[in-house]
Amino acid sequence: MNALRIFALEAKYEFLKSWRLPVYSLSTLAFPLMFYAIFGLSFGNQSAGPVNTATYMLATYGAFGTIGAALFGFGVGVAVERGQGWMRLKRASPMPPLAYFLAKIALAVLFGALIVLGMTLLGTLAGKVSLEPLTWLRLFGVLLLGVFPFCALGLFFGYVLGPNSAPGVLNLVYLPMAFASGLWVPVEALPKVIQSVAPFLPPYHYAQLALGTLGAGRGENPWLHAGVLAGFTLAFLALALWAYRRDEGKTYG
Repeated sequence: MNALRIFALEAKYEFLKSWRLPVYSLSTLAFPLMFYAIFGLSFGNQSAGPVNTATYMLATYGAFGTIGAALFGFGVGVAVERGQGWMRLKRASPMPPLAYFLAKIALAVLFGALIVLGMTLLGTLAGKVSLEPLTWLRLFGVLLLGVFPFCALGLFFGYVLGPNSAPGVLNLVYLPMAFASGLWVPVEALPKVIQSVAPFLPPYHYAQLALGTLGAGRGENPWLHAGVLAGFTLAFLALALWAYRRDEGKTYG
């Protein structure tokens, strides 16, 4: 029970800390909602396969937003806290090391949930989005589960980048990867060369799983997408462990 209380308190204060930092909270929440309002709702009545554009982009911009919450919560958060010496203080405290990482995951999941709920409200009120409750729950569940692969990627970047370079490098990775994976416009509307690259990018598989809950995917095997994301998660967890040990070796010898 004491361990659970420690984990809960760490998650609570991680959330409060990030919520009070406009550079994280506003950008993480506002940008996906703004993009969805501009692109998803502006073309909301147009057809996107079996659903309208506002419904289609609820899945793809929801994926875009949750990826951002995971990447920047872990990538920038860990890099900045390493630079501030916060990681050394945490290590010297009696807090279980796992609590720090579980709190970061909880933060990414919670911000991802807020993004999807905000988009659902916008889509329902202004974009004629109408989903059956079970369909929406499936979409919501897939989008939140998809946080984990990108937490692993963010953790890797958090240990290999410095506090000043992390935001810029992550944006250089995040934004082109999101565009090429079909998170801003459908993959079919992208140039052929980008369409050929998309299946090698993890956000593509994440978006296809989310679209599959709406019946708007490309008809590919969902287990293939899930398998690719699972492999991606394991690969970057291994790389993050290597980067963590390298950083520990540099710090403590």
